[in-house]
Amino acid sequence: MENQPELKTGVGSFPRSFWVANVMVLFERGAYYGLNALLAIYLSEHVRNGGLGFTADMVGLLQSFVYALTYIVPILGGALADRYGYRKMLLVAFSLLSAGYFMSGQVSSYGVIFVTLLVMATGSGLFKPIISGTIARTTNEKNSGFGFGVYYWMINLGALVAPLVAGYIRDTLSWSWVFTISSIYCALMLLPTIFIYRDPPKPKNRKSFAEVLSGALTVLSDARFMLLIFVYSCFWILYFQNFGSVLWYLRDFIDPTPINNFFASMGMNFKLGPEHVTVINAGTIVILQIFVNMIVKNFKPLPTMVVGILIGSAGFIFLAFSQHAWIFILGIAIFSIGEMTCHPKYYSYIGLVAPQDKKATYMGYAFLYGVIGSLVGSNVGGEMYHSILAPLVGKPDVSSTLRNFWLVFAALGVVTMFALIAYNKLFGEDTEKTRTKARRVMFFIYGLLIFLSGGMVIFVNATSGGIPPKTWIQSAIMLLIGIGGLYTLKKSSETAEA
Repeated sequence: MENQPELKTGVGSFPRSFWVANVMVLFERGAYYGLNALLAIYLSEHVRNGGLGFTADMVGLLQSFVYALTYIVPILGGALADRYGYRKMLLVAFSLLSAGYFMSGQVSSYGVIFVTLLVMATGSGLFKPIISGTIARTTNEKNSGFGFGVYYWMINLGALVAPLVAGYIRDTLSWSWVFTISSIYCALMLLPTIFIYRDPPKPKNRKSFAEVLSGALTVLSDARFMLLIFVYSCFWILYFQNFGSVLWYLRDFIDPTPINNFFASMGMNFKLGPEHVTVINAGTIVILQIFVNMIVKNFKPLPTMVVGILIGSAGFIFLAFSQHAWIFILGIAIFSIGEMTCHPKYYSYIGLVAPQDKKATYMGYAFLYGVIGSLVGSNVGGEMYHSILAPLVGKPDVSSTLRNFWLVFAALGVVTMFALIAYNKLFGEDTEKTRTKARRVMFFIYGLLIFLSGGMVIFVNATSGGIPPKTWIQSAIMLLIGIGGLYTLKKSSETAEA
């Protein structure tokens, strides 16, 4: 194993495993974003055009599970890596990723591709804590800022380049080759894992599974923390539209001719397509992230988050008036600026509101916003698109409906902004009073989820004359979150009284 790096700075201060890990990030994120830039289109595209022909709401349900799993698996993935070694778990992760991507491109049944994409998501979830752990353990207090900067740059570079490659593969070969190329990216990373990568120094105190589960229960039973997660998740409902409803909207309602003609005038054969949504998002971050960081680095977390959410909401306002292709691109870019303004400060804010003696534990579960954001965002976005916009494809005079569709999401962003301000004022300080008030609010939220889970089944049955499987699944998710939340609140109340 490699020795812990000395307290040096600069490119030469990083050991070999640091650079190997960053190459792995580039290829793994390239595989992930290259596919997901087009996945919603492939799943919903008509069979005669090479797609699978699923409805938008079916795709939304599938994506909500797949994306949520990539945020859930890391909870145990880090403990597995500490127990069995990073290198061994990387072999497992890349094997699952490669197999999941490849199999997903060879099947057409909804149930089967659901399973194969979950295999991929499991591999992705295992990969995340290993690589972030490698970066953390191959850097020191002097070079960690630069080291993680390289790490995030690699993530966005993969998200910038891979969708362009995926679009070319789709146009010149076939849809199945889009999956195959992602599989090849991950299979290639087995080689450096076997022959080059070495485990970084292990931490002195490694958590057992029991300790991981105990820590999770501690965090999930903290009503103040979970209330913040629920509030911040609303902003990520907007983010996850970029992998579903925004792609369909570009395909169905945006005329790409102005963009295509612009590039043609410069001698470039560029055709605006759904894969470019991810490219615009990642490209904006790659170009502006350092500049934005310089502007906000000395600002407090809360006002910076509020401004970021406001900018992100403005991006969706531009989408509401974006039947012109240039306005559409501007809307995606503006949302990306909001995202890069808000999100880094979120982790700083977690450090401020977490109990003083448990900051590290709480930081480890800050990613839970992605679980709720993806479950709700992909699912609701798919349902809304299926019922509101899909029937309007090809019809004239639909601009007002398109505008109102995106204004709903913009309004959600504004509500999130004010909810975050209210949270900071009412629950920001960790006291017995704020903990008690937060438990009351979360009791209402969890109870409402239980009520809505049953109400949704009754409503769908009354309006549709039956209950499709996806409704049962959606209802079960709401019921489990509600019951699980009430259980953790009960445990936290018992602990507080003890």
